[in-house]
Amino acid sequence: MRDIIRVDSVTEATEYLGVGKPKHPLVAIIHHNDANFRREYENARYVLDLYQISQKDRMSGSLGYGRSSYDFQEGTMIFTSPSQVITTEAKVLEGDLEGWSLYFHPDLIRKSPLGKTIDNYSFFTYDVYEALHISEDEKESLDQIIEKIEKEYLQNIDKHSQKLIVANIELLLDYCTRYYDRQFYTRTNMNQDLVSRFEQLLKNYYVSDKPDKLGIPTVSFCGQELGISPNYLSDMLKKETGRNALDHIHTFIIDKAKTALLNSNSTIAEIAYDLGFEYPQYFSKLFKSRTGTSPAKFRALN
Repeated sequence: MRDIIRVDSVTEATEYLGVGKPKHPLVAIIHHNDANFRREYENARYVLDLYQISQKDRMSGSLGYGRSSYDFQEGTMIFTSPSQVITTEAKVLEGDLEGWSLYFHPDLIRKSPLGKTIDNYSFFTYDVYEALHISEDEKESLDQIIEKIEKEYLQNIDKHSQKLIVANIELLLDYCTRYYDRQFYTRTNMNQDLVSRFEQLLKNYYVSDKPDKLGIPTVSFCGQELGISPNYLSDMLKKETGRNALDHIHTFIIDKAKTALLNSNSTIAEIAYDLGFEYPQYFSKLFKSRTGTSPAKFRALN
């Protein structure tokens, strides 16, 4: 197995990529057309203790998380958060490269409002094959924000610099959220097919021995079975149906529980175990939170 190369700081990232020391210790923008930008990559695995946002244009290559890989196309963006493992293939990049990569350390945003909300940008945990594809107009909007961030840290640093840099990073992320929403909506047919596959997955789960072996289905399990990341699955379902993956799972389980309560003589504990709950109390708590009544009272009233 290949050793993992750990990159702990913005300085280590910029020096590894061949562009020297950064102008700011916590944030840097690297332009892929920089004459010093590293073009030779070996087969390697990396862990960055940084946030990375990359816009790849006219740049071929392959990155991957775990067993999944993604071949970059023009106008593609990927997002990674600290501690994610990234793999690269041996390659020499050729031709006129375009695009940029933004790197920033968690310390940059730790004391800011963005530090409290950055986990809400779930695309940082999407797999690479769920990358964002942007139009020329969208690319231009993001490029303008990148120019503002770069201008802030290239000029003399003052007490306003960090606040303005962070504000523009947040603006960049908000635009990317909008573009991901557009990407979800323009893939309606594919999304509807995924919704159907998800629903069938839940049905198949409960006619198998998986509840007994694995417990109630998790979002992670469903994402893995469908070949997409859990957060992407939840976000796609939310855009398509108004409910996230966990809500769908719980709704499905409660519907099955209602049927079992009204059409069998099984005890509430037996029904809970059959559905995959390790503890009947958790089943009763979930049932009441979803229906407003306990399983026993539901059975008595119906």
